[in-house]
Amino acid sequence: MDKIEVNKKEMLQKKTWAVVGATPDAEKYGYKIYNKLKNHGYNVYGINPKHENLEGDQLYKSLLDLPETPECVDMVVNPKVSMATLEDIHKAGIKYVWFQPGTFDEAVINKAESLGLNIVYYDCVLVALDELK
Repeated sequence: MDKIEVNKKEMLQKKTWAVVGATPDAEKYGYKIYNKLKNHGYNVYGINPKHENLEGDQLYKSLLDLPETPECVDMVVNPKVSMATLEDIHKAGIKYVWFQPGTFDEAVINKAESLGLNIVYYDCVLVALDELK
């Protein structure tokens, strides 16, 4: 089993997640991933400075505003925002980051690896959660 598969397996066992890019727009992946994690029994925090809530749940402006530190962060934003968020992830001491397809580029992956983060990319949380059943 390669490092990404190991990270993926470990992440799916973590119960507290933050979704960066969570949104009340039901058509977007930020909405679908947030809800699917919740429906699978995960404790999920949404991060989106443009919205205040998602179906009654508070959305937070940044990872550093959360009431507790998530074990895992799922990125559902563009690579530029992913890059900027890596500093907050590092500051908060979070070790696991899942980059949804389209949320990273080579520079983002290199930065995440240089910070010693356990990462998954080229994989979708929605698919991985379906495979858990």
